[in-house]
Amino acid sequence: MNIRQQLNDIFQTAMTAAGIPAECSPAVAPAKKAGFGDYQANGAMAAAKKVGTNPRELAAKIVDNLGERPMIEKVEIAGPGFINIHLSDTWLAGTLAASRTDERLNIAKVAEPQTAVLDYSHPNLAKEMHVGHLRTTIIGDALARLLEFQGHKVIRQNHMGDWGTQFGMLLAHLADQMENQDAEVALADLEVFYREAKVRFDEEEGFADRAREYVVKLQGGDADCLKLWQRFIDISISHAEEIYEKLDVTLQRKDVYAESQYNDDLPVLVKDLMDRGIAVEDQGAIVAFLPEMADKEGNPSVVIIQKRGGGYLYATTDLAAIRYRANVLKADRILYVVDARQSLHLQQAFTVARKAGYIADDQTLEHCAFGTMMGDDGKPFKTRSGGTVKLAALLDEAVERATALVAAKNPELSAEQQAEIGRVVGIGAVKYADLSKTRTNDYVFNWESMLAFEGNTAPYLQYAYTRVRSIFRRAGMEPSALTGAIQLGTDAERALAIKLNQFGEVLDQVTKDTFPHVLCTYLYELASAYMGFYEACPVLKEGVSEEDKLSRLQLCDLVARTLATGLGLLGIEVLEQM
Repeated sequence: MNIRQQLNDIFQTAMTAAGIPAECSPAVAPAKKAGFGDYQANGAMAAAKKVGTNPRELAAKIVDNLGERPMIEKVEIAGPGFINIHLSDTWLAGTLAASRTDERLNIAKVAEPQTAVLDYSHPNLAKEMHVGHLRTTIIGDALARLLEFQGHKVIRQNHMGDWGTQFGMLLAHLADQMENQDAEVALADLEVFYREAKVRFDEEEGFADRAREYVVKLQGGDADCLKLWQRFIDISISHAEEIYEKLDVTLQRKDVYAESQYNDDLPVLVKDLMDRGIAVEDQGAIVAFLPEMADKEGNPSVVIIQKRGGGYLYATTDLAAIRYRANVLKADRILYVVDARQSLHLQQAFTVARKAGYIADDQTLEHCAFGTMMGDDGKPFKTRSGGTVKLAALLDEAVERATALVAAKNPELSAEQQAEIGRVVGIGAVKYADLSKTRTNDYVFNWESMLAFEGNTAPYLQYAYTRVRSIFRRAGMEPSALTGAIQLGTDAERALAIKLNQFGEVLDQVTKDTFPHVLCTYLYELASAYMGFYEACPVLKEGVSEEDKLSRLQLCDLVARTLATGLGLLGIEVLEQM
């Protein structure tokens, strides 16, 4: 349920009845200050300016046309024409009762589902995943979960790098290694394997020529070479799958649609762009000039589609991918969860695709850009020696640190319990620390802050869930056994009811704007509202009436379920005991 949208529809109808032009919006938003209603309709000022009348008088006219609305208790006109909206307690309690009986918390799926193609994670199969892959992987996976929850069809696309000249070097080295050991042993550590191959390529006489021969064989479809290449790919993907399992990421092998998948389409695409006059030959290369993206001096942006000598580039492959996703997968939205530093590259590809008609006007190309994960020194996160941090090592350290914290706080738990809680808390902390930041910003990676049990962190929210669930153990009853009406007799109960009811509008906003931090902020605010409620409204204390106890336990149940659902949509687990 989306309260904001419902109110927006009600006030839009009233504005139409008041003779206000349809393009004028009610501009409904949650009230920011206590005493100014639960929501405000702020569109009267802009509408009054458009039609040339007094905004307070126009606001009064809108109110006169509202009619009877069960969800609205009363409205007030304030200031120059704000309309303060007070929701009905009876209606609020009814929506919560409906949420309790619905496994989706009374959140309906979208009426018109779309097909969303989500491009994320995309490690290079010549190397192990490192911290640079963390943000794309967990942001992309959260968006995939959210879109699916809303009822959209999500097609995950793991655009892995599995082609190019470097693979000739790697295949030549692998062929030599397999004379003495099998491929699994040779590729046990991809970083070491890559460095060994690079040293041979740079220093060993004759090796570079052999590597180039392997490139020719690979691109020519040599059966033995392709078999060796496929072995390399299989083992490399297995490395990535281990990371996905640790991160509880939903990507699977079937979602891999690597660069090599587009090989056959690349010459076709280049010819098509030239036939359309979008790309031309320039100094031996095939180039697209884009006046739409000209610099300040009026020079068009330049996109190389094919290198001199016939080689293809990322732009070529990305254009082929757009064609495939738009025309074969029939995407309504194509979302790229890609580093912000690739903005120019993607904007160029999007522009060429639009000009060529590879994508229809009603299909969207969206760059969900993200910033860089920084160390305490304000520079991109590295090891102490300045090397790249392997993602597997980072996750292992997170679990170790979290397990140590759990052991210190709960020494009575068994080693197995401590390890399981440490795993859930550690992985959740890493993911939430990233997702809770505005994705377009850089952020500083800090172990102490992300593993803290206070503030806007995963451990705090996971512990909040556990505390709520513990109430039912103390009460000796399951939520399913609760009966009676939900009562909102105090300000704290009412504030909690409104916050619970805002879950649906938050999910709508996140799936529209693709900013997961909005959901994180909501969950933190919900947990904070619950703490205010718990302090002000005793649940199990002696002297609390049975009606109040049952009502407040129902609110507790809804808080726990909303926290679990929200964290689950972010790919973060909860625990019954911590």
